[in-house]
Amino acid sequence: MNFLEERIIKDGIVKPGNVLKVDAFLNHQMDISLLDEIGHEFHRRFADCPITKVLTIEASGIAIAYPVASAFGVPMVFAKKSKSINIDGEMYVAEVESFTHKNKNQVVVSKRFLGPEDHVLIIDDFLANGCALQGLISIVESAGATVEGLGIAVEKGFQIGGRVIRNLGYRLESLAIVDAMDDETGEITFRKQD
Repeated sequence: MNFLEERIIKDGIVKPGNVLKVDAFLNHQMDISLLDEIGHEFHRRFADCPITKVLTIEASGIAIAYPVASAFGVPMVFAKKSKSINIDGEMYVAEVESFTHKNKNQVVVSKRFLGPEDHVLIIDDFLANGCALQGLISIVESAGATVEGLGIAVEKGFQIGGRVIRNLGYRLESLAIVDAMDDETGEITFRKQD
């Protein structure tokens, strides 16, 4: 069992509807030491890639992506879920559906921040159905940039997202893959990984 799986067992809460709450340490209250460890682990896993940018989606992905970008010494870019008055110029746009929030959003990234010269590592906190990742992949490809890989803190292995992304041929690394959860007992089963 790795460091993130141990923390999920200790402080994660299984809720009805295949919801795993990790808000005590990952996406509401944040354990900074844990986030630093996540950053170092993704750096180790993707050390063979020529990463020039780390890309994520607001809001929960930002906390995961920041230490990853710091470990690589590259900028972090995040896709915004709405266009505000302070975003100007041309945008890459993708529509993404959120499993957690049960809604669709258009996400945007300024064309100033991604280009054909970039080698991108996409990072997010959760992977369920893969819609957010597919949206981010389409933004990277629209920019003519290269997707070097995708890093996920917690993958719900019993949902289709991981299989879809891997079947598309992308390198996907998940720190914890949950194969089953029981909201009555609170039991969580993780997939064995190398």
